[in-house]
Amino acid sequence: MPAPRANLAPEPAPSSAQGRSLRRRGQRTQHRLLDAGLSVLAEHGYHAARVDDVVRVAKVSHGTFYLYFANKEDLFRSLAVRCAEDMAGLAASLEFVDPGPEGRETLRSWLADFFAVHRGYSVIIRSWIENQVGDRELARLGSRAFGKITKALVSRIDEARPGHRHDAELRAAALLAMIERFAYVVVSRGLELDEAALDTIATVVHRGFFAADPPVADPPPAVSRLRFGRP
Repeated sequence: MPAPRANLAPEPAPSSAQGRSLRRRGQRTQHRLLDAGLSVLAEHGYHAARVDDVVRVAKVSHGTFYLYFANKEDLFRSLAVRCAEDMAGLAASLEFVDPGPEGRETLRSWLADFFAVHRGYSVIIRSWIENQVGDRELARLGSRAFGKITKALVSRIDEARPGHRHDAELRAAALLAMIERFAYVVVSRGLELDEAALDTIATVVHRGFFAADPPVADPPPAVSRLRFGRP
């Protein structure tokens, strides 16, 4: 028979402070894996990215990765959720855009945040737009995220130009398409969005979508048609 085990006192349960410390370390590790996942996806693309690449960049073991994510798809899903949350916050942060100079500054600040979010999650946003991941729930998540931004733009345009709700919806769709494509070009070509470029895009957006329409000038006087040759 095996020798009887010594009477060992049970290990004390971790204190609440220890539990919080463990949770914080776990959150930091998870965030490190998510950041590494974004980096790897941006470099290799969704289909070529591997878990091996993620753990190498995050400097953790494969076992640590699988403590937090079932596979690459699960990691991508978590990134998509985080992107959607940041885009919802971006939509909520868009304040009233005055038709005057103050409105341009409001837009400039918001556009800077929009481009920062787009740069940070470019691989996620591109997968939504180009339907790279065959997951309906992820596709719906992307649609809802862009829908919140569109709704915010409609409200702000409608406030600046009241009485044209249908026109506001069309303008918001055009505006989002314009700034998203601009952000895509900046990121995909490795360009830097400097202060001058941000000033320009803010001015274009403000004048084109929020400033009051200039008064319509009287039509020029009619000009008789020129005649060539003999009457």
